[in-house]
Amino acid sequence: MRSQALPQFTPSANETRGLWLGLAGVTIFALTLPMTRLAVGTAQAPQMSGVFIALGRAVVAAMLSVAFLVATRAPIPRRADWLPLAITSAGVVFGFPLLTSIAMRHVEAVHASVIVGVLPLATAAVGAWLQRQRPSAGFWLCAVLGSALVVTFAMLRSGSTGLHLQMADLLLLAAMGCAAVGYGWGAKLSQRMRAEHVICWALVIALPLTAPVAFLSRPQEPVTLAAWLGFAYVAVFSMWIGFFAWYRGLALGGTVRVSQVQLVQPFLGMLFAVPLLGEKLDALTVGFALAVIATVFIGKKMPASGAKT
Repeated sequence: MRSQALPQFTPSANETRGLWLGLAGVTIFALTLPMTRLAVGTAQAPQMSGVFIALGRAVVAAMLSVAFLVATRAPIPRRADWLPLAITSAGVVFGFPLLTSIAMRHVEAVHASVIVGVLPLATAAVGAWLQRQRPSAGFWLCAVLGSALVVTFAMLRSGSTGLHLQMADLLLLAAMGCAAVGYGWGAKLSQRMRAEHVICWALVIALPLTAPVAFLSRPQEPVTLAAWLGFAYVAVFSMWIGFFAWYRGLALGGTVRVSQVQLVQPFLGMLFAVPLLGEKLDALTVGFALAVIATVFIGKKMPASGAKT
């Protein structure tokens, strides 16, 4: 009597597609910090204000969203969807863009890319909570270790540059939390709405707040062409097109699993920052980035029960 072979895990077609769409979204998002740095400038050579970049890009993306919603004959969201849409908007339209735009004037994109290393576990944690999963103690241990590495890196870097960099690190960490919440709720909505419509509605409902503040904070002095190009990228790609792929990927493959493709985002962000901004990589930055990514990779291997991962 022949023994029966053990079944092997084979990713479903939806999961595989979700991972590839997630990777496409992450690649687009990886340019966000370098492009924001171009738009906001430095403390010595400021360009646009962080408030204008954050809310101005949301206004541009909202205008595109209105046209897209009309062209695709998008249905009005159900009453039960408005609160999740508001939470999504608070995280990815207001929280993350505003906090990162303010912080990027005081910290280099390479440095900020290390902070992004906590985002995969944060997103997975929010996704696990929304999907009623129970990650293991090992998962949470890795999450704490990764966060501790990021804080240690920030403290080491803040020693010679004072309060501004310390505050920038706190702003970036808060931005990661906002992004994780916005990603988790947006992914949940994408399971019953078109992923493209989720980000579009999140932008449109924010327009009564974003439009007047963006107008009042618009540049009063001439800014460079590079700053406008950076602003255009974060408005069209980071704030709009990137979410088409990202939310669809999270919905197809599961938030906990697909969120881990963000592992490559710190590396991509650093690589993009070198030619775009003339920044340099040093051994300390690369070492901490590798360590943070290792904790996320190990954490993903830890079991999680409940809904699909």
